[in-house]
Amino acid sequence: MRLAGYIGAAGLALGLVASAGVSGAQAAEAGLSGYQGAWVLGGRDCADVYASAGKGPSFKKPLDIFAPAFVVSGNRLRTPAASCRIKAVRSMSDRQVLTLDCANLVAANEVRVIMATSPNGGLKRYYSDQDPTGVEYQRCSR
Repeated sequence: MRLAGYIGAAGLALGLVASAGVSGAQAAEAGLSGYQGAWVLGGRDCADVYASAGKGPSFKKPLDIFAPAFVVSGNRLRTPAASCRIKAVRSMSDRQVLTLDCANLVAANEVRVIMATSPNGGLKRYYSDQDPTGVEYQRCSR
């Protein structure tokens, strides 16, 4: 399965606010502070995906590479199947388009993800520019 398929299955999601042309490190400083931490698909239990030990969020062992979850730390985004660097963020109406440089054990690929914040404190991932509903994610507490 291609990396994009793994990332889709892992359910990348996060909302970011930054201007076009901002580097990943600058974006992390400028607008990612509200998105740091662990996220899981709405309706799922954080305890099923994340381990509570350690200084930061980590995925439970054995690893479920298809778990719809991700962790944002600085300008890095990790899913159970891939590790990504946030290369660029640009605004598109009420959404943000993230360009991620992702790698897993098999391949490396550039991935485009469309996100937005939700009024309830969650995040939504949209599968295309025309997707009107998106998929909701909730933040997991530490």
